[in-house]
Amino acid sequence: MPARSKKNEDCLFVIDAGTQSIRAAIVDLKGTIRDIVKTSIQPYYSERPGWAEQDPSYYWRVLCDTCRRLMKKTAFDAKSIKGVALTSQRNTMVNVDKSGNPLRPAIVWLDQRKAEVEEWPGFAARLGLKAIGLLDAAHHSIMECEANWIRQNQPGVWTKTHKFLFLSGYFNYKLTGEFIDSTGNMPGYVPFDFKNHAWAKKSDFKWKMFPIEESKLFKLAKPSELLGYITKTASKETGIPERLPVIAAAADKACEVLGSGCLTPEIACLSYGTTATIETTNTKFIEIVPFFPPWPSAVPGAYNTEVMVYRGYWMVSWFKQEFGLREEIIAKRRKIAPEVLFDEMIKEIPPGSMGLTLQPFWSPGVKIPGPEAKGAIIGFGDVHTRAHIYRAIIEGLAYALKEGMIRTEKKNNVKIEKIRVSGGGSQSRVAMQITADVFNLTAEKPHTYETSALGAAIDAAVGLKLYPGFRDAVREMTRVGEVFEPIPKNRDIYKQLFEEIYLKMYDRLVPFYQKIRDITGYPPKYMKK
Repeated sequence: MPARSKKNEDCLFVIDAGTQSIRAAIVDLKGTIRDIVKTSIQPYYSERPGWAEQDPSYYWRVLCDTCRRLMKKTAFDAKSIKGVALTSQRNTMVNVDKSGNPLRPAIVWLDQRKAEVEEWPGFAARLGLKAIGLLDAAHHSIMECEANWIRQNQPGVWTKTHKFLFLSGYFNYKLTGEFIDSTGNMPGYVPFDFKNHAWAKKSDFKWKMFPIEESKLFKLAKPSELLGYITKTASKETGIPERLPVIAAAADKACEVLGSGCLTPEIACLSYGTTATIETTNTKFIEIVPFFPPWPSAVPGAYNTEVMVYRGYWMVSWFKQEFGLREEIIAKRRKIAPEVLFDEMIKEIPPGSMGLTLQPFWSPGVKIPGPEAKGAIIGFGDVHTRAHIYRAIIEGLAYALKEGMIRTEKKNNVKIEKIRVSGGGSQSRVAMQITADVFNLTAEKPHTYETSALGAAIDAAVGLKLYPGFRDAVREMTRVGEVFEPIPKNRDIYKQLFEEIYLKMYDRLVPFYQKIRDITGYPPKYMKK
């Protein structure tokens, strides 16, 4: 067992900078969140339709204020805090000068602007990519690359850019004074070798897709390795004690997987967040979708296979905004969470929403689903209400992730035996039961909702040698909370709907999606300009 300090238990200071909020937490070595402060943030602003930007200094100010309030609030002696770890939203990008000052607003991961395809791929490369069905995917990646857009549209900013950082790397610099980031934060459009968790070799075609000068990149560290130490300036701004070691963690999704205790591929982690995902941890490099690599895990040298529903539980927020005003008002009056009322609203709706079936592709994909994808709801009758729609959204997300589970099992060649569910949607008992019924598996909730922060704390605990390895840390710091078992009659209904309706919807509807795309121009085609 780890050693304890005389006055207080040893603990870790964790920062979790998500899309909707920034949290600061004190986590003990049993994985208990002992103190936490959460500050809601404005996710982004839009100067033009489809743009999503935010001032990096705004993120930093909120982070500093959140950390100061936690240090003021906590009963823990500062000497008990052994180290700091940070996890953040993925693929939000920051250009900085030599002094680490932002040169433009951060481009948030939700941004929809598109760069132009330039010299690459040339004619021969296009033929080869088209032959293996990856030309659209290559064009998509080039056009989604934030660096390409900045270089094309704001060349002055790109010339002045000293380092092109992920938001996590910007925070690391502000905390330690070092331009360094974790390999676990690399999901994004940069020349990164996802198999070897290092910058790609010069011969790699990623340098042609994402032509970022090598000098603009930053040092890499593996999860659980030392990034640096809290500087005097950072200590003054955040209240975190000076010279505390900052340990590399990983992006929020990867930390969720680790914080849920998912170290092997027979346990899947479902994240019911803004983006809904099903992930497993594997020591083998396995592509669930060909040519789409697994993301780096929060465990060094391991990989997270991921199947994603891009708009995920955003769809629940969308429903609340468009159809849930009544519940929002009542919840505010009763001083309860609106989710409580939404759960009450749908708990009497029978499994399968009386035939209403939803395909949750509100945003198109790259490969599965394809770029032509759209969302769909079929099966309407005069019995259906908005409550049926709400339940159908949750069921549709579960169907999509179950389809992802099936693909994952086939590629991993490992049967998934149980699922652990994190993210905002896991707080709904109805959603948890639907998940167990649709998957026909035990659905477990981790003991804490803050699985992303917990995963970062595990990285820090291992890096600081408070535990000898990840298996020991996971055994001591994670545990299962509430458990939901499949209800046989519900399971049988969902099995039929999934196999006989849901799995056939996309193929039946895709010709219409393609025709709609041709007629309206939405979603846009990724074509060389």
